[in-house]
Amino acid sequence: MTQRTDRLMLLDTASLYFRAYFGVPDSVKAPDGTPVNAVRGLLEFITRLVHDHHPDSLVACMDADWRPQWRVDLIPSYKAHRVAELTESGTPDEEEIPDTLSPQVPIIEDVLDAVGIARVGVEGYEADDVIGTFTGRAGGPVDIVTGDRDLFQLVDDKRERRVLYPLKGVGTLQVTDEDLLREKYGVDGSGYVDLALLRGDPSDGLPGVPGIGEKTAAKLLAQFGDLAGIMAAVDDPKSKLTPSQRKRLDESRPYIAVAPTVVRVASDVPLPDVDTALPREARDPATLDELAQRWGLGGSLQRLLSTLAG
Repeated sequence: MTQRTDRLMLLDTASLYFRAYFGVPDSVKAPDGTPVNAVRGLLEFITRLVHDHHPDSLVACMDADWRPQWRVDLIPSYKAHRVAELTESGTPDEEEIPDTLSPQVPIIEDVLDAVGIARVGVEGYEADDVIGTFTGRAGGPVDIVTGDRDLFQLVDDKRERRVLYPLKGVGTLQVTDEDLLREKYGVDGSGYVDLALLRGDPSDGLPGVPGIGEKTAAKLLAQFGDLAGIMAAVDDPKSKLTPSQRKRLDESRPYIAVAPTVVRVASDVPLPDVDTALPREARDPATLDELAQRWGLGGSLQRLLSTLAG
C-alpha cells in the first residue's frame, strides 16, 4: 500500500449500498428491466461525499468474508442469524440479502473499477478490518463513512480519525468525534470496544452480558476505567458492584475472554499495494461507457465524473 499523508476517505461499501438500495425506489431500472437503485444510489452517495468533504484519497472497502471463521470459532452466534438457509447445492454461510440487491453488487464493483476508485477486500476479513488497517497505517486525517457503530472504536481526535455516520442518506451525516462519543456513550474511541461487548449487539449475534445495557456499561466503565478494571472489581469483594452485576459478570467470563478479539477490528490485514488517490478522470472510459449504456446509469454516473474532475 502506498502511504499518503493527505485526507483519506474510507467507505464501508456494503453499508452504503444497503442504504442506497432501501433509500432509492426499485423502480429505478436498467434498460433490460434489472433494478439498479443500489448502483445509482451509491454513485450519488459518493458524489455527495467527494463534493462535501474533499478527500484526496478514497477506498471502497469490501467484505471479502462477511463472517470470518476466526470470529465464529470464538463466538459461534456471530452473525449466525444472517446466514441464509442452505442452498440446493448445499453451500452454507451465504449472507441473506434481498434478491434484487445481490445482482447489483457485481455491477457496483465493475463501475468502481472502471472509474478508478480503489476497491479493497481481503480474504478472511470483513470490510471493517480493512478499514481498521488502512486507518492505522494512514499518515494523515481519515474520514470513515459507515452506518455501523462498531467503527466508532477507530475515532481518535489526536490522530484526526473521525466517523461520518449517515443519519439520512449521506446528505445528513453525524460527524462522530471523541466529544460526541463521550456525550452519547460516556466513552472515547478506545473505550467503545468495551462498551460494545458489554452491551452486546443482536444485529451481530453478540450476546453481551445479561442485564448490562448501554447505560449500565457506560457507568461501569466510568467507575472502573476499562474492561480489565471491571473484571478486577468482580474479584474484589470490597468493590461497589451490585450483587447481580457481580454475578452476571462472573458468569460471563467465557464470553468476556473472547469478545474483545471478535469486536475489535483487525489492524494487521495484509493490504494489497493499491493507489488510493482520488481519480480525476475515468481509468477505463471505454468500459465505463459500456457499463453506463447497459445499466442505464445516466446522470448518476455523469455527476460523479464531473465532481471528480472538479
